[in-house]
Amino acid sequence: YQRRVRVEAAWNALRTRYGVSSDKIVLYGQSIGTVPTIDLASRYDVRAVILHSPLSSGLRVACPDTKKTWCFDVFPSIEKISSVQAPTLIIHGTEDEVIDFSAGLQLYERCPKPVDPLWVEGAGHNDIELYAVYLDRLKSFLEKDLATK
Repeated sequence: YQRRVRVEAAWNALRTRYGVSSDKIVLYGQSIGTVPTIDLASRYDVRAVILHSPLSSGLRVACPDTKKTWCFDVFPSIEKISSVQAPTLIIHGTEDEVIDFSAGLQLYERCPKPVDPLWVEGAGHNDIELYAVYLDRLKSFLEKDLATK
């Protein structure tokens, strides 16, 4: 609950205090930070969304064979992603030892407006930024993918 209150406060400050229009906001979430990112993007229109090593749900991280979203799963991103109407870039390392690569694939498959994802061959959970393709893809997303949307 507290996390959602803080995220909502930041959103409101951007919009009202600083006068930033939602069509100028690109949300970026990494790992557990993808949970509030997806939640916010599922409720508000934004310019774009970037999900870096996302988790599909809290329960699915703990129990990877889980195929159903249970009522006690506090991070049901897999259920919320279908409400995200912004172009979405998903980045995930194929050798992620914290959040299985399949989580990124699951979100990508349910995403209404995905762009070409970045699957970083051989990257783990905490080293994607060390691969040159990471910055290249971010730049391409912001300069090319969003220019055509």
